[in-house]
Amino acid sequence: MSLEPMPLLWLALTLGAYGLSRWLYRRSGRYLLSPLIMVPLLLLALAIPLHTRYAEYIGNTHWLMMMLGPATVAFAVPIWQQRALLARHWPALLGGMLVGSTVAIASSWWLAGALALDSEVSRSLVPRSITTPFAMPIAQRLGGVAELTAIFVMLTGVFGAAAGGLLLRWLPLKTALARGALLGVGAHGAGVARALEVGNEEGTVAGLVMVLMGLLNFFAAPLLLLLL
Repeated sequence: MSLEPMPLLWLALTLGAYGLSRWLYRRSGRYLLSPLIMVPLLLLALAIPLHTRYAEYIGNTHWLMMMLGPATVAFAVPIWQQRALLARHWPALLGGMLVGSTVAIASSWWLAGALALDSEVSRSLVPRSITTPFAMPIAQRLGGVAELTAIFVMLTGVFGAAAGGLLLRWLPLKTALARGALLGVGAHGAGVARALEVGNEEGTVAGLVMVLMGLLNFFAAPLLLLLL
């Protein structure tokens, strides 16, 4: 089976952009140089002069999208590793996730209505506060476009992690559980990366909450579909 050069080109460019931005971010510590911000900007700067549409890019880099399946299965690992933490703090974690999910879904639906978005785009926006491996199948179950949801998730993560860093300075959150949960609920994967910069325990909590938020919303999707 022969491989087309263009798919290999975009795959190499994506991986190269990620490697470069990760190296720059580790050396500088500047959030604007993080992969979540740098990689889309670098690829966009290349796609525009090459007249490459988003659908073409996704088709050319589907190898990366295929990795979402194993990533979803791997989410079971941190849940098992942190089962003692879950046993101690499950009421607080469950309450925070329920409130966070409700606020995220309600604000997304309100924003879609305020911007007069059509039904398909609105349903793609609803799971924006859930990590991508869960958000994309949820969007499909709701009747949205998974690719659009991936973009909304990325934007939510970028702005959520930035805002979360500021909130940690202003809010009197004294425990690692509270600080990690704030970033895990509000900014999923980007929030986990931000929480790890604060501390290992904060990063662990953020990662755990991110996974549980995804599972909670995935199983609640049928009910959500009835409400929408």
